[in-house]
Amino acid sequence: MSNRVPGWSLAWSEEFDGDAGSPPDPGTWRMETGNGGWGNEELQYYTDSGENAFLDGGGNLAIVVRQPEPAVREDRYGGCGYTSARVISQGRMALRYGLVEARIRIPDGRGIWPAFWMLGQDIGEKGWPQCGEVDIMEILGQDPAVLHATVHGPGYSGAGGVHTSRRARASLADGFHVYSLAWEPGRFRWFLDGQLYASMTPRNVRRKPWVFDHDFFLVINVAVGGTWPGNPDPSLTFPRTMLIDYVRHYTASGTG
Repeated sequence: MSNRVPGWSLAWSEEFDGDAGSPPDPGTWRMETGNGGWGNEELQYYTDSGENAFLDGGGNLAIVVRQPEPAVREDRYGGCGYTSARVISQGRMALRYGLVEARIRIPDGRGIWPAFWMLGQDIGEKGWPQCGEVDIMEILGQDPAVLHATVHGPGYSGAGGVHTSRRARASLADGFHVYSLAWEPGRFRWFLDGQLYASMTPRNVRRKPWVFDHDFFLVINVAVGGTWPGNPDPSLTFPRTMLIDYVRHYTASGTG
């Protein structure tokens, strides 16, 4: 039972227990790879390397942003100045409704863009944004006290996504925090450390289609640069590390 939001029973969890240096469970997660800006002019190359995503041996998944040497960038990463990881559950574990949450310690720094989010499992057939996207947590490293939550769908995607935010009392990079989404038919509610701060229903998408009543998969990543966060400050030091203590899915008590 969640001790943060009453009325939910644990249905599935990923605790990231395992030996230091191990990859995340391949039965649930895979590492999406490549560059090309990912639609936002981002600067990182997502790798499947154990240098960018690994269990730390202390019960966390570490996603590490690194800055390879110039010769390595050209030889292995298409000239990208940074490497990182994008860990997804597509085709391996999907969710529909319930409480989805993760306990995460984010990295900060200008141009660093950590995120925990979901995409529609039908993205391969329908494409984006028709599949739907729900951003549970996005934070810009230059303003790490502000938590962003957004939904994207047909007619409200990219910069036109339906967005809300919450300013915490202190930097969210100072420790672990729990980022949660309560997902019901026709309603989303976002929580920070168990405290409700935003909700959305079909009325919020301005008479556009509500494309969130089907299966979604999970995405955890740290991007670098791009049209929203801007580029890293030249003085920023690397590596920058995000730690994920757990990801959990709860169902409403009594529903199984």
